[in-house]
Amino acid sequence: MDAGATAKHYRKQTMATIDGKQLEAEMDTLPARFQGPGGVAAVISRGQLVARRAWGFSDLDEQRPMTPDTRLPICSISKQFTCAAVLAVCQQPEVLDERLAAHLPSFEGPLPSVRDLCNNQSGLRDYWALTVLHGGRAEQTFARTDAAEAFVRMRTGHFPPGTRYSYNNGNFRILADLLESVSPEPLEALYARHIWQPAGMAGAVLTADTRYPEDGVVGYEGNDASGYLPAQNGIYWRGDAGISASLDDMIAYERWIDATRDDPDSLYQRIATPQTFRDGNAAAYGFGLQHFRVGDFAFTGHGGALRGFRAYRLSSTQARLSVVVMFNHHGDAHAAANRLLRTALGLPHPVPQRLRENWAGQWISAETGLLARLEPGYDKVGLRFGTSAEALTETPDGGLASETVRIVREGEDLLMQRPHENFAERLAPVASPAPVADASIAGRYRSPELDADIVIECRDGGTYLWAEGFLGKGRPEIVHPAGPDLWIVATRRSMDAPAPGDWTLHILRDAAGCVTGATLGCWLARRINYVKCP
Repeated sequence: MDAGATAKHYRKQTMATIDGKQLEAEMDTLPARFQGPGGVAAVISRGQLVARRAWGFSDLDEQRPMTPDTRLPICSISKQFTCAAVLAVCQQPEVLDERLAAHLPSFEGPLPSVRDLCNNQSGLRDYWALTVLHGGRAEQTFARTDAAEAFVRMRTGHFPPGTRYSYNNGNFRILADLLESVSPEPLEALYARHIWQPAGMAGAVLTADTRYPEDGVVGYEGNDASGYLPAQNGIYWRGDAGISASLDDMIAYERWIDATRDDPDSLYQRIATPQTFRDGNAAAYGFGLQHFRVGDFAFTGHGGALRGFRAYRLSSTQARLSVVVMFNHHGDAHAAANRLLRTALGLPHPVPQRLRENWAGQWISAETGLLARLEPGYDKVGLRFGTSAEALTETPDGGLASETVRIVREGEDLLMQRPHENFAERLAPVASPAPVADASIAGRYRSPELDADIVIECRDGGTYLWAEGFLGKGRPEIVHPAGPDLWIVATRRSMDAPAPGDWTLHILRDAAGCVTGATLGCWLARRINYVKCP
């Protein structure tokens, strides 16, 4: 089938009639394919509900069933609501630019614009990743005032504003604070007046304190192998997350988007306007929405994660199609939504193809200071560079690719292209070291950037690192050797979910070989410098 015929086929499948039996059959697979205590899902086409499902339990101990009106945290999906509220109140984010400096009083470089915050192009390091380095533990309370304490310590960014994309929850937390500084109404009242009420989201609320979820819903950590345990959350979210909504609320939201699809002044159409970087390159993220294509159609969407919960929603005004999936466990809501979407579009699901080459190895990025590791499986290669492993498949020309990453070999180097981040770089190989401890790196290190310490301890053949800062003393994390003076610190649990993932620790030495300091960073918070204490 040629490209024109394929496009015509996609349009026929979408604009005519969705195969209801196939869609219901795909819905039937969700509880087994994405195992966990409970979930909800819906597909909306041309403004009409074509499939809706709720299964399992919202509370296992109380045997409370999950229903379409059970309110669940939508987590980072809240970001688009915050951006929409900014446009409703201010018309343009630039109105707030002069107020930003007050929230970053220690910042030494060029400040980002408020539009940069909306587009995740600020260059600021993510404050939830930094809670690990401020000594935060996964279950402790993070009060509303703690966010300002994190922002006041920020002195530099990890790239110049507007030049790159990097996901940052703090952008939207600051955005909410800026908005409330110019509005007599609190954030939840702005959500309600400008979005929830017009959309008919009767049950939507701002549940800022995650210790008290709506409708007694319980989020669960674990899996079938280890069992499911109630997740403990103590975070106060506002702007970057915090909204709770039922499946029926989200269906109303999607129908509202469809009903206002032809109005360029509607809030959703305004936040869905594609954005650019400073150099004019197109950005794949803007105003709390990711932009991507599936088949012949452009989509916008966003995911969300809180410990114990996962969510994903997407929509296309071209296809007039929306999908919503929410779990009270750590199932892959994005993958579930994608399966429903492809079924609704009449697209085949990918068939696993065994890898042809051995991709195992590790490389270093000079720009970010981060290790990139390739871990082959049967049909996919896991790339560990960002927050969690990215699944790549082989391409016909001998490379690896996903929706957001492309990798090709150039001799022993790797060329990594990440267009959605406006980033491309040649990575140098790093030989895997022998798994031995190095007592010379032990000691206390101080970060002037964070006004916080890390401590490295070497004992009994193992190496461990913990952080101490304004949030307390963090738990020790295992440190793995990765190369000459390169180490990996894996954070699998933190205050935010998912956790920051792998940190790259680079030990610095003087000409005599004595340790003088270190650089520590992850994808969300790069190149934080430390000086070794006497």
